Amino acid sequence: MNLGISTIPYKWLEEIINLSAERIVVVDREGMIRYINSAYCEFLGTTVKNALDRNVQEVIENTRMHIVAKTGQTEFASVQSINGSEMIANRFPLIVDGELVGALGTVTFRNPEEWLAYKSKIQSLLEELKYYKRKFEKELQSKYSFNDLIGSSPAFVASKSLAERISASQSAVLLLGESGTGKELFAHAIHHNSTRAAFPFVPINCASIPEHLLESELFGYEDGAFTGAKKGGKKGLFQIANNGSIFLDEVGDMPLTMQSKLLRVLQEKELQRIGGQNSISVDVRVIAATHRDLDKMVEEGKFRQDLYYRLNVIKIEIPPLRKRKEDIHFISASLLKKLERKFHRQGLVLSAEVIERLQQHSWPGNIRELENVLERAINVLDGNKIESVHLPLYLRDQPLDDGVFTDLESKTVASSETASIPIQPLKDILTQVEKNSILQSLQAANGNKQEAAKLLQISKTSFYEKCIKYGIK
Repeated sequence: MNLGISTIPYKWLEEIINLSAERIVVVDREGMIRYINSAYCEFLGTTVKNALDRNVQEVIENTRMHIVAKTGQTEFASVQSINGSEMIANRFPLIVDGELVGALGTVTFRNPEEWLAYKSKIQSLLEELKYYKRKFEKELQSKYSFNDLIGSSPAFVASKSLAERISASQSAVLLLGESGTGKELFAHAIHHNSTRAAFPFVPINCASIPEHLLESELFGYEDGAFTGAKKGGKKGLFQIANNGSIFLDEVGDMPLTMQSKLLRVLQEKELQRIGGQNSISVDVRVIAATHRDLDKMVEEGKFRQDLYYRLNVIKIEIPPLRKRKEDIHFISASLLKKLERKFHRQGLVLSAEVIERLQQHSWPGNIRELENVLERAINVLDGNKIESVHLPLYLRDQPLDDGVFTDLESKTVASSETASIPIQPLKDILTQVEKNSILQSLQAANGNKQEAAKLLQISKTSFYEKCIKYGIK
């Protein structure tokens, strides 16, 4: 028995009933009204005094309360006609101490107008929910297929063919390649061509998420797991990707503490949310990618060997742009089509000289750098043809032959066969080459020093030190 109820005054209880259910009636096993509130009586056009202790069939038109009181069968959301109006009624059997003693009835909507108003409110909420659900699902779909991977060079074709062959497999894939080579496009294409294509594709950049947030992002957390935790908890990306694929970009930057937790998920196919006690089963195909030398990292103890073997089931190496220069013209054409949509332009083309200059560049930033160069050119372009003058300075100044001299030096040598070539100390030459490489990487990374350091494959600290050394800001 709930002793707390007995301390509430009767009038309070009556008001609570009126507030919780606007129109309510209670009958006994014989169908006699034992309680009815004033709101229901007002709806019926009578009074509480006139309705009490009368048979419910005499007071409420088309009622079935007496039937529910006999059968004990709930009737939910039934349409009932009263006073020429269709209302929605709910009827529940009253069972006390295991015995059927009567029935409880409530009126949810007094007329069709009330129901339509309620339906209109709910409908708008449902439409909003559907919109965000479609948007969320669209974000979790692969955006590229193998048709979007442009290139005919032997090394690239071999990588693409291997990726196509293994896309139907369930095994983990490790994509290796320098920054900007298109590892994420390969991951999208593999998922798009797999048996999991109808399920989510969830990309995550392991290097962009702070270490203390990475676990909650990957595996989620329970309600109240830590201060500031979202009420009701949060699903992790592995749980969101269930039955689909998860793309762990820059997996080589994952902290060692997280590597062991990732290994457990891959081995056991289950995870535990932060603050949770129960294990959650997940079926996810992992596609990982990195520009780092994982073999070397394993030797140095910076990457777990057992995790490396788990990820390195199928290894695909994507060649850098400098090793597939015959593809630059076709890749540029594809990127121009993409940029035409972005800039609302049409018919953009490259001049023959620009194509030659693009093919001679070493592209430390790979396809990402190429796209940046083309976007920069479109921003300063008046017509439709991109000429050398529209290219960044470091591309304009490079010679169009295979020599090691600048244009000025080449002209000097050509004008006098007897001219002597000045010999510089090797230290000075190396210093100049290093400085030029740093300037080129910053140009390719649009001034982002962290990205430029990645392009040169040196640490961020080392890069900053060199910038200070050469007075580069």
